[in-house]
Amino acid sequence: MIIERWRASGREVAVVGLARSGVAAARLLRREGVPVYASDTAGGAEVEARTAGLREAGIEVQLGGHDLGRIARAAAVVVSPGVPPSAPPLAAARGAGVEILSEIDVGYDRLRQSRFAAITGTNGKTTTTALTAHLLQAAGLRAIAAGNIGLPLAEVALLPDAPAWIALEISSFQLHDTWHLTPQVGMLTNLAPDHLDRYATLEEYYADKARLFLNAGPESVWVVNRDDAAVLAMSEGRAGRRLQFSVQGYGDAWYDPLTRRLMLGGAILLPREELPLLGDHNVANALAAALVAQTAGAPAETIATGLRSFRALAHRLEPVREVDGVLWINDSKATNIASTAVALDALERPYVLLLGGRHKGEPYTALADLMRGRCRGVVAFGESGPLIVNDLKGRVPVVEGGSFEDVLGKARALAHPGDAVLLSPACSSYDMFRNYEDRGARFRAAVEAM
Repeated sequence: MIIERWRASGREVAVVGLARSGVAAARLLRREGVPVYASDTAGGAEVEARTAGLREAGIEVQLGGHDLGRIARAAAVVVSPGVPPSAPPLAAARGAGVEILSEIDVGYDRLRQSRFAAITGTNGKTTTTALTAHLLQAAGLRAIAAGNIGLPLAEVALLPDAPAWIALEISSFQLHDTWHLTPQVGMLTNLAPDHLDRYATLEEYYADKARLFLNAGPESVWVVNRDDAAVLAMSEGRAGRRLQFSVQGYGDAWYDPLTRRLMLGGAILLPREELPLLGDHNVANALAAALVAQTAGAPAETIATGLRSFRALAHRLEPVREVDGVLWINDSKATNIASTAVALDALERPYVLLLGGRHKGEPYTALADLMRGRCRGVVAFGESGPLIVNDLKGRVPVVEGGSFEDVLGKARALAHPGDAVLLSPACSSYDMFRNYEDRGARFRAAVEAM
């Protein structure tokens, strides 16, 4: 057990990065009797308020910078996922031979009695994680969704009672420094280029995703996307049992387009029209979650009931409302080209696309063929606006917006009754907004005020 080892050493553990996961890790370590030094480059009222409880718990907190010498002397470093590997405190730790772990490992160390379904992939992680937890709960199991979905695993470890099952969304950033997690079920939803603003190459990004299989053993179960060649190649030959889901052919869970039914092997799960989610990608997400629930012992009838009662998550192809016959859809979580492509494929109406934000390294030309014949126009915005215009001009109608209010106004003018306006930016939000939730909330509020 890593926390016992750190406590026995008598030396402090450095927690680097004090967003929600870092705060939770620091609190858990202090509760377990480990001395903690916690630091973050950020300052100001918001972070002061977030970390006030840490000082009250006896944790030494430094804001506005890091004590690199102190970090180099620590027993270990627990790093938040937003801190890149090249950051000075991590370079100092590596140079001194200090162990670096993620908050996931810290929470997992105190939740060994729980069973884990660890879910990663480029797109669909959050919806599939929430859906998995929902299906497990529908089967009468004490289950919770945690990890990158918004509830740190260390925060779950602070609860009075550990859940029986944890559906754990885990990003590539978290996997990079996770060494001990051994899930009962691991899921790889899909693979596509992403985070090329942080990774030097696509191979580096995929290598972090492959760490899902780091502790594979004969009892492991892997739920993988049969329709994704990169997923099949990454999961091939791993110890354990591999279950496959597909919307293109037969699998352990699959979609039959002729009868429009979701299937579990040879058994009917439910008709497509009874799944209240847009798009084939959500059919795939439902099939993947169903395999986890089935592995946990849930009968097919219970899984079907759970699927019928699930609703779209905020900021993920979330229908907001219709205004003058135009459906406004919030897909702010789409922060890369692949996830926007999935959203476009899910739409059955003509649409106006809101595209932009902070550029992540991929060309927008990849979206042009998907939009041809169905897109009324693209409203480009944010730092990437000029790049989007340059990539798409002459391929689809494209205009550039200024403020977010201007972007929404231009979209409203372009849309016809019966159309959709889709916020699916294919970019990060940090040029104009605090995060993608802030971007989606601003969009929703503006639409509700129309």
